[in-house]
Amino acid sequence: MTQLKQRYIHYTETERDGRLPVLDGARTLFVLIVGAYHIWQQSWLTPGIPWFGEYISLDFLMRSGYIWVDALLLLSGFLLYLPYAEAQEDGKALPRILPFYRNRLLRIAPSYYLNVLIMLFFVALPRGLYNTAAGMLNTPRLTKDLLAHATFTHNLFQFSYTGSPLNGTLWTLGVEMQFYLLFPLLARCFGKKPGLTYLGMAGLAFGYRNYVSTLPDTTLYFNQLPAHLDVYANGMVAACVYAALKRRMKQDKWTEILFTALFFAAAAAIITLLRAQAGTNGYENIRMGQMSRRFPLSVLVSLLMLSLLYGARPLRLLFGNRVTRIFAEISFQFYMWHQVFAVQLKNWNIPVSVYESPWMESDRPWQYVYTFLCFAGAIAISALVTYVFERPIARFGRRKDKKKKR
Repeated sequence: MTQLKQRYIHYTETERDGRLPVLDGARTLFVLIVGAYHIWQQSWLTPGIPWFGEYISLDFLMRSGYIWVDALLLLSGFLLYLPYAEAQEDGKALPRILPFYRNRLLRIAPSYYLNVLIMLFFVALPRGLYNTAAGMLNTPRLTKDLLAHATFTHNLFQFSYTGSPLNGTLWTLGVEMQFYLLFPLLARCFGKKPGLTYLGMAGLAFGYRNYVSTLPDTTLYFNQLPAHLDVYANGMVAACVYAALKRRMKQDKWTEILFTALFFAAAAAIITLLRAQAGTNGYENIRMGQMSRRFPLSVLVSLLMLSLLYGARPLRLLFGNRVTRIFAEISFQFYMWHQVFAVQLKNWNIPVSVYESPWMESDRPWQYVYTFLCFAGAIAISALVTYVFERPIARFGRRKDKKKKR
């Protein structure tokens, strides 16, 4: 076997530590689209693809980019439940609860609090974003906002969800941490009564979204945890399907052909859904459209992920390689930092333009340079925080675990 073929298989097959390389590519794709959407909101540079003399606009992808946050939550549900699904398939003990909470806290909390503190002391306070109309610091507002963010409840209140001068993308971490609290219980219920638990999670999500759709203003409510429970449930189902297939199905040429066809069919259906969402106008209609498409999107993305896991090797190599692995490692930091960095570049007037509002004037040189700087700077910051801050804390947690086991 040649060295090239050995590398090829290493990056497309499941590794010994249980890592699924193609899902690094899926995470990379989801995070990059969300990042492109937020940066597009600042630059208004619509990307496109030249194709045999034609130009295929990706405007629909930018206008619906926010919807891929749901795909990230789905992926989270898949990865969280996969150890439970595999333990049940193999007849092994389920993962312990306390280590799960400790690992999640070490993974999320330090980087999250670092982001909040940097935004507070280097952006919000210096720019007087907590000040009253008279220019005085609004201490009650500051205290409430910090308390809400400290407890991961900032997505529950208008003043800390849409009214906070900190980081608007952090609402997702509020939803995630709230789900983590429930997950060990949900996972055990799902293992014992999968059908009943799934129907309960999906039924609660559909009922909640139906209630939210009757409200005059859905801003605060359409992205709360109950509105995503069916997304998490579909991720858990996908984990069960993968664990069962891995144990029972032999991967051969015909399997790869079948799942590759499934990949392209799911991708085509997702594009159709995105185009429909991108054509929705008005904030309320956009939120209503996102809620109505949340369940079918999560089903289609589940099929997309499963088809990647068993598709043709070139497809797996495209999604599972060194580049996607590195970006997947820094993706958490990229998600937290890309939007605030893009906003700060505009506040600092970087890059300089002859126009006061170059994004409104379609100043193409400015748009291209600004977009490049946003991605390059966000990736650099993400890599720095990941390898200097996040990873050392994770290693410290693993050493503590090893000492306790001894």
